[in-house]
Amino acid sequence: MKLSPKMKKALNDQIALEASASNSYLAMASWCEVTGYQGSANYFYAQSDEERTHMLKIVHFVNSLGSAPTIPAIKAPTSSYKSLENLIKTALKSEQAVTAAIHKMVEISQKEKDHSTYAFLEWFVNEQVQEETKFETILQKFDLLGRDKLGINEIDKYLASEAAAPEADPAA
Repeated sequence: MKLSPKMKKALNDQIALEASASNSYLAMASWCEVTGYQGSANYFYAQSDEERTHMLKIVHFVNSLGSAPTIPAIKAPTSSYKSLENLIKTALKSEQAVTAAIHKMVEISQKEKDHSTYAFLEWFVNEQVQEETKFETILQKFDLLGRDKLGINEIDKYLASEAAAPEADPAA
C-alpha cells in the first residue's frame, strides 16, 4: 500500500500539528508550575506527553507504509497566559484545530478509497471527542466553582486528580 502525495502531506501536516500541540502543552505546564498551579502543571506535562505519543503513532504508521515522514521544525509556543482559564480556553481551541485537521484527513482517505489510513484515523477521531470534552468540562468548572482563589484552587486540585488518573483508551 502506498500513500498518495495528498494523504502523505496531510499526515505530515498532522505530525507537525501534534508536535506543536506537545510543545504548547509543555509551555502551559511550565507556566502553571511557575505560577503555583502544581496540579495543572502535572496535567499539562501529561498532555504534552500524550500529544507526542500521537505524533509518534502517525510517524510509525507512515513508516510502516514504507514512506518516510517529514519531521518538522516547531516554532516556539506562547509561554505566558493571563489566567488559568485563558490557558484552558487556548488548549480547547488547539484541540478543535486538531479535530478539524483529522476530519479533513478522514475526508481525503474516503475520497481516495485509502481504507488503511481511514481505519488508522478512526482512533484519532474517537480520541478527539474525548480531548475536546475534557477541556469543555474543565471550563465548566470555572462557572461552577468560581474564578476566585478558592475556585481556582479547586480546579487545580481537579486537574491534579485528572493527571493522576489512568488514561482511558478511546478504542475500548
